[in-house]
Amino acid sequence: MINKSNIWVVTDVDGTLMDHFYDLTPAKETIKLLQTLRIPVILCTSKTKSEVKIIRKDLNLKDPYIVENGGAIYGESPDGKEWEIILGESYNILENILNNLSENINFKLRPLNTLSDDEATNLTGLKGVSLNLMRERYWSMPFLNPPETFDKDLKRLCELYDVDIFRGNRMSHLLSKNSNKGIAINKLLDRSENLNVKIIGLGDSPNDLPLLLNSNYKIVISGIKGPNKILINKLKGIEFCISEKPHGYGWKDEILKLTKKLLNI
Repeated sequence: MINKSNIWVVTDVDGTLMDHFYDLTPAKETIKLLQTLRIPVILCTSKTKSEVKIIRKDLNLKDPYIVENGGAIYGESPDGKEWEIILGESYNILENILNNLSENINFKLRPLNTLSDDEATNLTGLKGVSLNLMRERYWSMPFLNPPETFDKDLKRLCELYDVDIFRGNRMSHLLSKNSNKGIAINKLLDRSENLNVKIIGLGDSPNDLPLLLNSNYKIVISGIKGPNKILINKLKGIEFCISEKPHGYGWKDEILKLTKKLLNI
């Protein structure tokens, strides 16, 4: 469907399509409408492939999807065979780089996968099998947000190691410079060979900046306490809109408003 549609919805998941209690209910009817209109819904998330498979099944999505903050893209060909595009550096290499960064700044940067079950549950709200699915990472390195006092040194060191760090609402993500949500979107556009696509991009944290910058229509989804101020500052001078309602309710309202305008319905 992505080869034929001139409108794509490319959306972050946590805090955007759903709240931090993982409730997809507010967006479900709108996604059904988009499917009726033959507008693909492309999940573009920090989540793992295993996690996204469950969400796609719940939402009955068949469109390609971007995982691990742009580390990889997956989809299905017409004959049902899965294809993949790998953009990220391997987890083991990123783990070594994170250790080097820790030594350089003299502060231990803790990978998400090294947290105990209790620590990970307190951070993410996930339990049991969901924790194991979250840990199935191959192309990205999430870690606990360090104090902002280290940001300047980390930015300098990232240039040396050819990596980027994206700070999310709950954790940071170490990625190869060859992989982020924006790069993944453009790779998917190249694969579709559709030059007329207009992208509706939705996100809620600084981690989504590459997604929004590579979208034609940029929508910042608010949280319970309003939009992320760091993300808003990074978008200064660029046209974007902010949802009035939080999470999936804001997602639903903004998608309905914009698609009606674009399709004159």
